[in-house]
Amino acid sequence: MNQMFLMAIQTIKQSIDTNKDFLTNLDGAIGDADHGINMARGFEAVMGKLNAEPDIDLSAGLKKIGMALLSSVGGASGPLYGTAFMRAAIPAAGKTVVDAQLASEMLLAATEGIKERGKAVRGEKTMIDALEPAYEAMKKGIQDGKSLLECLESACSAAKEGVEYTKTIIAKKGRASYLGERSIGHQDPGATSSLLILEALTDFCRKNG
Repeated sequence: MNQMFLMAIQTIKQSIDTNKDFLTNLDGAIGDADHGINMARGFEAVMGKLNAEPDIDLSAGLKKIGMALLSSVGGASGPLYGTAFMRAAIPAAGKTVVDAQLASEMLLAATEGIKERGKAVRGEKTMIDALEPAYEAMKKGIQDGKSLLECLESACSAAKEGVEYTKTIIAKKGRASYLGERSIGHQDPGATSSLLILEALTDFCRKNG
């Protein structure tokens, strides 16, 4: 496997580890108070799987990530993030270099996978509220001729706005939905972890692009 890919995933892991308590506290307000803990455990498992098979290609590596998250992350996040990475592996098949076009195709595949698995749409206080705007911003960046880094930066800005938007709406999915209007004022933990992943990849691209 490309060493850069391993380093990129390690950057995600470091961000999740750093923000573990923050994510867990967010989840404590409207969920099971375990999102950060689960995500950190998941990416620990991911790095174990990837380091054990350093020669697999990009697509196989993404599938491996998805399977590791599916089997090690508790709650709804495991199936959702697992599906996201496994779907992202499809457009990555046969590719060795991630450019803006491939990145957008992978993000779209991941987002659509989450929507299908979670039966979610934008406006329900989920990670879709961060990911769908991120994809749209990346797509526009490509149309405007922007570089991969510029597209990722635009995606992060849109995702951040999406996370802020989740504070203003009622949760319609998962445990948070039981709170009804009391969920207003709290940002969605899943949308937040999605933003963290995008920001980690953007930071990696900025330093290594």
